[in-house]
Amino acid sequence: MKRSLAVACVAVSLLGIACQSSPRTVLAPGAPKNTFDVLITGGRIVDGSGAPWYRADIGIVGDRITAIGKLGDQTATTKIDASNLIVAPGFIDMLGQSEFNVLADGRAASKITQGITTEITGEGTSIAPLNDRLILRAKTLYDRYKVAQDFRTLGEYFARLERTPPAINVGTFVGAGGVRANVVGDSQRAATPEELEQMKTLVGQAMEQGALGLSTSLQYVPDRFASTDEIVALARIAARHGGIYISHQRSESAQIMPSLDEVFAIAERAAIPAEVWHLKTAYQANWGRMADVLKHFEAARARGLDVTANMYPYDRASNGLDACLPLWVREGGLEPMLKRLQDPALRERIKRDMNDANAKDWENQWYGSGGADGVMLSTVSDPSLRKLEGKTLAEIGKEMSKDPRDAVMDLVIADRGESSVIISIMREDDVRLALSNPLIAIGTDSGARAEDGPLSESKSHPRAWGSFARILGKYVRDDKLISLEEAIRRFTSRPAARVGIADRGILRPGFKADVTVFDAARIRDVSTFVDPTHYSEGVMHVLVNGTAVVSSGKITSERPGQPIRGPGYKAISRVQ
Repeated sequence: MKRSLAVACVAVSLLGIACQSSPRTVLAPGAPKNTFDVLITGGRIVDGSGAPWYRADIGIVGDRITAIGKLGDQTATTKIDASNLIVAPGFIDMLGQSEFNVLADGRAASKITQGITTEITGEGTSIAPLNDRLILRAKTLYDRYKVAQDFRTLGEYFARLERTPPAINVGTFVGAGGVRANVVGDSQRAATPEELEQMKTLVGQAMEQGALGLSTSLQYVPDRFASTDEIVALARIAARHGGIYISHQRSESAQIMPSLDEVFAIAERAAIPAEVWHLKTAYQANWGRMADVLKHFEAARARGLDVTANMYPYDRASNGLDACLPLWVREGGLEPMLKRLQDPALRERIKRDMNDANAKDWENQWYGSGGADGVMLSTVSDPSLRKLEGKTLAEIGKEMSKDPRDAVMDLVIADRGESSVIISIMREDDVRLALSNPLIAIGTDSGARAEDGPLSESKSHPRAWGSFARILGKYVRDDKLISLEEAIRRFTSRPAARVGIADRGILRPGFKADVTVFDAARIRDVSTFVDPTHYSEGVMHVLVNGTAVVSSGKITSERPGQPIRGPGYKAISRVQ
C-alpha cells in the first residue's frame, strides 16, 4: 500500500469511513524482506481504520512498521506470539494531563498498562510558555518532586523530553489561559490591544515550536476572563499554523447550549476545526440533555463547521476542590483567594453563594454535585491531610465538627489550593449515549499515576487508570454498545487525524510502530472511586516507537517516547 493511501485512511477515519485492509503481505518501500527487530505473529489485526479485523503478522524495524502479512517464517530479534490476542495501533489519549507527571516519573505507568502510547495535553494552561512569575508559582510543585525547572518555551520543553524521554509520546496544545496569565495575570479584565498582540506572539511562537493548536479551559481562572473576541484572535494564529482549537467549554451545565454556540462561533470566525474536551451534561437539572447536545453538534456540522468532542467513560468528574468556591473568590490567583478565605465576613458570603441554585456567573460545582454528600476528597498534597482522602465533605465536616462548606475553605487553605475532588455530576445514560456517537474520541483527563514511586502517594480518579480498558471491557465486550473495530478507531486514527499526526494511529507499513496487544476476553478496568490505585488488566504488550514498554503484561524499563509536534513546527525552534 502506498503511503499516500495510508495517510488518506487516517484522514477519512475521523468520519468513520473504513479503509479496506488486506491480509496480503505489504512492505514499506526499501524494507528488508527477511529480518525484523520485532515480529508480532498470529494476532487479530484491528488496524484503526474501522475496517473489520483480519489475521496477519506485523514486522517492525527500528521505530517503524515495515511489513504486514504472512511473515511467520521470517527471522526477528524479538518475536511476540499474539495468538488469541488483538493487535491494534497504540491508543491516543485525547486529554492526558501528564506534561509534568512524565518529568516526575517517566514510566507513565497507569497509561501504558491500559494501552496508551501517545498523550495529548495542554488544557487551558499548558506547561509552557513561562515567565519568571509563572516559574515561581510552579516552584513548590517542581521542588516537591525534585524536577529541574530548566525550560521556558515549548521548544525547550520538547528538547527536555528528547534528552530524558518518557515511556509515551507527548503532544500539547498551547493554553490560552497560560498565555493570558503570562501577559495579563489573573485579573478579571479585558486585555489591552498591546497585551493581545503579546499574547498572539506567544501563541505564534508556540505553534512554530510544535503546539498542536490553541486550547482554553473557560470554567476556570484566568481563562474565564477571556472574551470570545480574544479567543478568536488567538485561534486565528493557531489556524494560520495548521492547528485546531480545543476547549473545556464555558459551561457544561445550565448554559451548555450557549457555551457550545461560543465554541462553534470561534470555529467559524477563526476558520479553524474545533473540539470540546470531556463532553458531558453536568448536574442533575441537565441529566437527559445529551441527545440535544449531540443534535447541536450535528446541526453545526451540517452547516459546514468541523466540530467534534471527546469524553471519558465515567459518571463522576474530578476537579480542584477550590472550584467549589465562587468565581469571585478565585480571582487574582492563590494568595488573594487564601486571604479572602480567612475573612469571617467573606466566608459567610461564600457559604451563601455555594448554596445558590441559580448562580449565573460561575459553574456552581458544590450545588450541582448535591452538596457535601456529592463531593469526595480524592487528592491532597500535604501528607498530613492524606487521611481524609476517599471521604466525602459530609464525612469530613462531621469529623471536623464544622459546616462542610467551612471544611472546604479550611482544606483549600491548608493544602494551598492543591486538593482535588471527585464530584457526582453525570448520569450513566448520558454517558452511554455520547459513547455511542462516532464523533466522540476518548481521553482520561488525568495525569499518569503509578502503584509505586513519587506519583503513588495520593489517590486519584479511576479514569487515570482505566478509561480505555473500561470501554473495551464493559462497553465493547460486555454491553456491546460499540463494536471492537469502532472503539479502536476512536482510540487511534480518529484522534491522530484530529490533531494532525500523519504517521500514527493506524497499522500500516511506513507508520510509527506504536502497537497495543491485548486480550479481548480479559481486558478490564480495576480502579474504583474508593480504591483507585490499580493498573488495568488484559494489556499484554505495548510498543512505543518499536520498543516494548509493556511485555507479557509487565512494565519494562524502556523509555522510547518522543515529542509529538504539530503541523506548524519549524525545525529552527529546536535551538530556541
